Amino acid sequence: MRAFKQLVRFGWEQALSCLFPVVIFASLALTKMMPIPFLPRYDLLLIICLLMQWWMVHFGLETRDELKVITLFHLIGLALELFKVHMGFWSYPEKGYCKIFGVPLYSGFMYASVASYLCQAWRRLKVELIKWPPFLLVGPLAAAIYLNFFTHHYWIDIRWWLSGLVIIVFWKSSVTYEIDGSRYRMPLALSFVLIGFFIWIAENIATFFGAWEYPNQTDAWSLVSLGKVSSWLLLVIVSFLIVATLKQVKEKNSNGIGTNHFLS
Repeated sequence: MRAFKQLVRFGWEQALSCLFPVVIFASLALTKMMPIPFLPRYDLLLIICLLMQWWMVHFGLETRDELKVITLFHLIGLALELFKVHMGFWSYPEKGYCKIFGVPLYSGFMYASVASYLCQAWRRLKVELIKWPPFLLVGPLAAAIYLNFFTHHYWIDIRWWLSGLVIIVFWKSSVTYEIDGSRYRMPLALSFVLIGFFIWIAENIATFFGAWEYPNQTDAWSLVSLGKVSSWLLLVIVSFLIVATLKQVKEKNSNGIGTNHFLS
């Protein structure tokens, strides 16, 4: 019975951490079914995302430091969107005033929502890292994974080599988290896989409601290829590494002691 209660509590904390992504998915569905005259859907989604961010910070659901991390991810995601749309990997066919080179500005919030989830889950579950590798390994690895999203169009795709490096670098690493006073432990690599898989599910929901469109979905919606799980897995790893590094830097600046504890 206690195990079931702990599972329910864990699910509840995860649901609260997913508040921003849930609002985005709900907005995608509502704006698809109930368009507003004279206001393009992409622009309405941007307004909703901005208002949601303001609301979360104003009422203390998100800290200002977390907002800085989320803004960074918005820019990282927007840069990736601009490149991928230019290369024809997907498109945003609807009209919108707030579009840059065919990419609506709201699209960056879909990446930012991943960072929002990570930040809130860490704070709510009091996450700690065990045997976290040094920055000299983590920094270049995160940069190489992100750059490969761009360079594989012009050079060989080294995602599987990078995935192997992730396993090697984080082989001994794990995360611990707290639920109702009890602490649990999970291998870090497993957490990457789980988050990446659930984001792939979210991607199917998003494309179904027209958040963006892959070439094979032009005539009719179809399931996003399972091969995309590897892409999301690598993106999750980049997100995780950036958030973890920024939080550790903040803690060192706050108390002058390097620990694995994460700040709120």
